[in-house]
Amino acid sequence: MTPSEREQLIRRYADGPRLLREALARVPAEALKWRPAEHKWSVHEVICHCADSETNAATRIRYVVGETDPAIVAYDQDRWAVAFDYHSLPLEPSLAQVEAVRGYTAALLSRLPDAAWSRAGRHTESGRYTAEDWLTIYAEHLEIHARQVERNVAAWRRSRSGD
Repeated sequence: MTPSEREQLIRRYADGPRLLREALARVPAEALKWRPAEHKWSVHEVICHCADSETNAATRIRYVVGETDPAIVAYDQDRWAVAFDYHSLPLEPSLAQVEAVRGYTAALLSRLPDAAWSRAGRHTESGRYTAEDWLTIYAEHLEIHARQVERNVAAWRRSRSGD
């Protein structure tokens, strides 16, 4: 990955919370906890997942860059949604967590030297896991979930059209 490609991904990473907040702003209150199907997340659950995932991600990049051959531990995101009863968690602090963690980590990323990007750890599910792998995954993460929020709202609207 070239420095220019990394810079572009860092910009996308830093912009993710804005996309998520904008998508959330378009969600009617009645649609926040509506699930598009059994075992699918509501918008509220998506936002809480993002808070947990981004917190894990911020720790992962610090281990990859700051430690020697660290173990990067996987977790069951669907299990966490149930175990932590995401619907009972407050929405705004979850979104604020995403914004704070991303802001803090984006500042770190922009200052990393070129050599840091080839540092690697071992992910418990996927094996070798470099800083560049991390950036590729998380630059896109909130973009994916902002689109998921939009799809949920569209499905919610369709489900009500027969009323």
